[in-house]
Amino acid sequence: METAYTRVRAALRGFWAARRAALRADGGMSTVEYALGTLTAAGLAAVFYKVVTGGSVAGALESLVTKALDAPF
Repeated sequence: METAYTRVRAALRGFWAARRAALRADGGMSTVEYALGTLTAAGLAAVFYKVVTGGSVAGALESLVTKALDAPF
């Protein structure tokens, strides 16, 4: 004979199994991940561009290239 305890226990087991399955599903995540990755890469590229084209960094890079081209062989 099935008791109320066993019916409730079986129902809870099914409930928690469904919750675990829902947490493991990652439908739609790849699109968001690609979008965030693209935005992050574009943001970092913009920051890097600003830093490299800034006065002190541009001067240092120009100095480095000048020294490399004027090196005696």
